[in-house]
Amino acid sequence: MTNKWARIGATTAAVTTAALVGAAPAGAAPAERHCVLDSETGSQSCFADYQQVISYASHGTLSAASDRTLRAEAAAQPDGDVVQGTFFDGPDYTGSSLTITGPELCKKDGWVNWQFDLGDDWKNKITSVQPWGNCWIWLYPEPNLSGDRDGPFKENNGNIGSYMDNRTQSIGFS
Repeated sequence: MTNKWARIGATTAAVTTAALVGAAPAGAAPAERHCVLDSETGSQSCFADYQQVISYASHGTLSAASDRTLRAEAAAQPDGDVVQGTFFDGPDYTGSSLTITGPELCKKDGWVNWQFDLGDDWKNKITSVQPWGNCWIWLYPEPNLSGDRDGPFKENNGNIGSYMDNRTQSIGFS
């Protein structure tokens, strides 16, 4: 599957991700997977818990319990990685998670600055969101920011609501 991460108005880079939820034995629930995706390189690293993802994605400067006011500043890393958003397949930040990093903080200029098309492994699975890196999150039911949208999600949202719950296929960061 191919995901697209693009700076609006710039060339789209294609990235490939692995499935986030592995096969489980018959009758067993799939194991939770917590992954961080570098949107520029397409590299993905997965961990057993969300705390490890946030520590990895922020090079140890953030924890899952970090104060919300510190997120925009601390999410920007010296090597250019910025934690821009985390997405969960369960309510109240439960289940598997996908954390997306990008090259810079979002700008508050009235435009969607970055977009991301979800791979098949995450299409129609998002239930709760955490914006990072000065980003507001917009959710779309079709690839390439198409269809009606929901948002902006400016703060942590443990339940995005029935309109876009399990319907998201692309994400806009503004």
